Amino acid sequence: MKKRIALIAHDGKKAEMIGFVKDYKDVLSEMDIVATGTTGGLIEKTGLNVIKKLSGPKGGDAQIAAMAAEGELAGILFFRDPLGKHPHEPDVQMLLRICDVHDVPLATNPATAKYVLKGILAE
Repeated sequence: MKKRIALIAHDGKKAEMIGFVKDYKDVLSEMDIVATGTTGGLIEKTGLNVIKKLSGPKGGDAQIAAMAAEGELAGILFFRDPLGKHPHEPDVQMLLRICDVHDVPLATNPATAKYVLKGILAE
């Protein structure tokens, strides 16, 4: 069975996420990818298949958090913009809390994302 991973990126980090996806396309192509709406649309342009949820501010973060709580995700790569203002910050905090409560690996930048991917592959 394929591992399922979620990919999310704040607007200021979308280019960084797409660069990461291109660098790890061979690994990600072996997984089922779930993403928030806008990020998912950009990832699809790299040729990968994506299950798209709502955009983050419209509830996509909450949808992915629910998947994490239900044990449906092997990990989450969430490239956060720590310097930006985000009107859906409560949803972001809820997603982080759910990952901690349910022991779901979470990377918030490319450096940790590569290790989360390696860990998922090693399982």
